[in-house]
Amino acid sequence: MQQPIVKMQNVTKVIGKRTIIDNLTLEVPLGEVFGFLGPNGSGKTTTIRMMVGLMSLTKGEILIGGHSIASHYEKAIRHVGAIVENPEMYKYLSGYENLIHYARMIPGITEHRVHEVVKLVGLEGRIRDKVRTYSLGMRQRLGVAQAILHKPQLLILDEPTNGLDPAGIRELRDYLRLLSKEEGIAVFVSSHLLSEMELMCDRVAIIQSGKLIDVRPLREGAEARQKAARIIVEVDNLAGALETLQAAGFAAEAEGAEALAIQADRDATAAANAALVSAGIKVYGIRTQVKSLEDQFLEVTGGERIG
Repeated sequence: MQQPIVKMQNVTKVIGKRTIIDNLTLEVPLGEVFGFLGPNGSGKTTTIRMMVGLMSLTKGEILIGGHSIASHYEKAIRHVGAIVENPEMYKYLSGYENLIHYARMIPGITEHRVHEVVKLVGLEGRIRDKVRTYSLGMRQRLGVAQAILHKPQLLILDEPTNGLDPAGIRELRDYLRLLSKEEGIAVFVSSHLLSEMELMCDRVAIIQSGKLIDVRPLREGAEARQKAARIIVEVDNLAGALETLQAAGFAAEAEGAEALAIQADRDATAAANAALVSAGIKVYGIRTQVKSLEDQFLEVTGGERIG
């Protein structure tokens, strides 16, 4: 795992008598799209507001690039680009004029960097057009371009796919994954769209009632694939296949009328396949049974709705 750009340590937010965030400890590494999921009222937006300094912490610490957001705000926030809610642009200006206007506020941003981010978010063909002619998806991409102009190490996005159509969501998802790899930045994104988070994120953190419930990877590497998993095997002769595998020492069980399930790693899966083929049983398919993010989410939150 890369060096963390964000470290949250025992972050707590109390408003009145209500604890909104309860001892949240979390790390976000560089080069990763990190998802933030939770049911309605779980504290996602409150956490993001504390990360960007829009809300104070009751207790704990948020470090960005090694600097405390509470005591060294300017040093911490220079590492951050963020869109909280919808990006605000001057609609009577072109996309390019908006970026130039923003670039003038921050020392060191060159015209070359402006062109670089325009290309990165795929707006070359429309960047000279007025923002009022842009679709919502294009405005979101222009907002991302603005947020990364100063080469932040952390991009924070609160519900970035709200209001986008399926094509716009896919475009934004692809650009965010590209950003994390090409620019090496961390993208911290909250969303209620589980299917999109599953496609977009490397890992997700799940919070409930202000508490961190779990952090789990969505893109497992070669090492994880070597571990034992539930394997589904589709065959032409279920009874014969079960008998063959049980004789070979596998704890096989029926999975429907034409498939069976075993617990096996890669080598054991190959051995099971060889045993079936040697016994004259046709194998039509072998797949690893993976729980969807929705299944995992409902499992750890006890079935609460997301939002």
